[in-house]
Amino acid sequence: MENNLPALRAERGWSQQRLADELGVSRQTVISIEKGRYDASLPLAFSLARVFACRIEDIFTPEG
Repeated sequence: MENNLPALRAERGWSQQRLADELGVSRQTVISIEKGRYDASLPLAFSLARVFACRIEDIFTPEG
């Protein structure tokens, strides 16, 4: 699963820690999602969409 979390964070000037705080997760979780080592759970994906005021599909796309 690919994602554009780094770009979304950059648009807001947020650090990984700031995003983690907004989501109530660890910074390591944000790092792992951004690097594609961890797929966000459905509740976490909805939280990301809420934080960035977009659809889940705007954040995550299937690889290939």
